[in-house]
Amino acid sequence: MIVRVDPTSSAPLFEQIAASIRTDAAAGRMKPGDRLPAARELARALEVNLHTVLHAYQRLRDEGLVDLRPGRGAVVTAAVAPLADLHEDITALAARARALSLSPDTLAALVKEAAHDR
Repeated sequence: MIVRVDPTSSAPLFEQIAASIRTDAAAGRMKPGDRLPAARELARALEVNLHTVLHAYQRLRDEGLVDLRPGRGAVVTAAVAPLADLHEDITALAARARALSLSPDTLAALVKEAAHDR
């Protein structure tokens, strides 16, 4: 698992870390029971504050994607399994959008609109 952050992005670093882990889960690169890197190690590798990584892990815990246990660290839950199916749908949608010459920004706007429709 490779976690990337962009210090020039307007998105908070903790959200970038959480998003990177979500992406790995959706792409099937993480399975239930896998352990995330120790928060201290990840903070050191990304050159961010330990609390930034802990905030990201807590966000993922609140979403049900990881289980945080003292002495055991952050462990991926079974909730990541459906994300892989969603990833396949998103990949197909992106391919269709490219075939229609839609820009990534237009596709993102359409997805965002659809996600907020009720």
